[in-house]
Amino acid sequence: MNKEQYVAGKSIDQWIEDFPVIDDMVSTKEVVWINPNYDVSKSVSNSLGKHDVFDAEKRLNRFAPYLAKVFPETKAMNGMIESPIVPIRTMQGYLEKRYNREIPGELWMKCDSHLPIAGSIKARGGIYEVLQHAEDLALRHGKLTIHDNYELFDSESFRDFFSQYSIAVGSTGNLGLSIGIMSAKIGFNVTVHMSADAKQWKKDLLRSRGVNVIEYASDYSKAVEEGRKQAENDPNCYFIDDENSKHLFLGYAVAAKRLQKQLDENKIIVDQEHPLFVYLPCGVGGGPGGVAFGLKLLFQDHVHCFFAEPTHSPCMLLGLLTGLHDQVCVQDFGIDNKTEADGLAVGRPSRFVGKTVESLLSGVYTIEDDELYVLLQALSDTEKINLEPSALAGMLGPVKLTGSEQGKQFFETYGLEPKLKQGTHIVWATGGNMVPAEIMDEYYQRGLSVTQKNI
Repeated sequence: MNKEQYVAGKSIDQWIEDFPVIDDMVSTKEVVWINPNYDVSKSVSNSLGKHDVFDAEKRLNRFAPYLAKVFPETKAMNGMIESPIVPIRTMQGYLEKRYNREIPGELWMKCDSHLPIAGSIKARGGIYEVLQHAEDLALRHGKLTIHDNYELFDSESFRDFFSQYSIAVGSTGNLGLSIGIMSAKIGFNVTVHMSADAKQWKKDLLRSRGVNVIEYASDYSKAVEEGRKQAENDPNCYFIDDENSKHLFLGYAVAAKRLQKQLDENKIIVDQEHPLFVYLPCGVGGGPGGVAFGLKLLFQDHVHCFFAEPTHSPCMLLGLLTGLHDQVCVQDFGIDNKTEADGLAVGRPSRFVGKTVESLLSGVYTIEDDELYVLLQALSDTEKINLEPSALAGMLGPVKLTGSEQGKQFFETYGLEPKLKQGTHIVWATGGNMVPAEIMDEYYQRGLSVTQKNI
């Protein structure tokens, strides 16, 4: 690491002097960062608001009859793409024992790992944007009105119509799955540009669904760049931009209203005396950013959202910390962006998301790859729930908050310490139930191996 290298006019040494946590980040050590710009008194002010989220939810409701028809796994939920929340008390006990600290309050998991159709949080934003684009085209060409039954989309005439159009996206894996599967089903010609860290089974699955997959030896940024080029050269090609898309963002934000209903059903109170803490794995930022935005709209200063990133890919943390957002990447600081958490293997964050959440986000922490596998194995043993490695990034959140000086300072600053026992922690599980059994077993065995080494 050349500390004399300059980033935005300052040497690495100067950046470290201004923000000492960067020293640990460039050494790929785990860190906890509390956002100094977090403002509980500030309402969510943005070009997006509640009406945009409600509009997105209405659009998903219009498509529900179509989804229930073409994806049988959604039929039981009447075409709704939603996941359960479950208490993980045995895992909570494991965490307390392994890390030798109490986690006050109750630990729950939001199982976006088991969302229908694409098996990850990306099913929310990715599928939503494909449907939004399809609806826009169909309305524009007079093929339907918003009062029609959207089962119309499951017809040869509609598939023929959409076959004139293309969709492109750059992805590390899960976003590509959701967009590829949905686009191909509706009739679009779809190309997913996939980075080197995307798992082979995800590429194979997409190809089996009729999706054109182009692979790159480089990282996520290259895949996105090539997807953009494809769309620029074809007027009938629509590029889904994970870095800047408001449609993706709104698809994710709908999750908050759905979660509110689930909390009510489980008699979980969220108010001034009962704080809610939510831990979200973060790549480029769209998924966790959209969810956090929706949660802050609904629960305001009673919810505290934290992003979790791999130690080798802390792009959102770097963007927020320096204030540079997409004008900085982890490689600028000599961090290699190489992680087994493929969905989080992103070197440069979304400026749109970073600017949107810069006063709404409570903090960010980082986690080592080996720890992801340890937690994966433990969750399988304690709760019989299987996730992919990146989806475990949020699991360490309560431990990081209760066990770090930064976390304790956060509780003290916002008067949360006496309320923790009445609080709720939600770990957002972002993917995993589509992982082939033999690969999941490899993940489990790696976790077992790391655990045994540490005994």
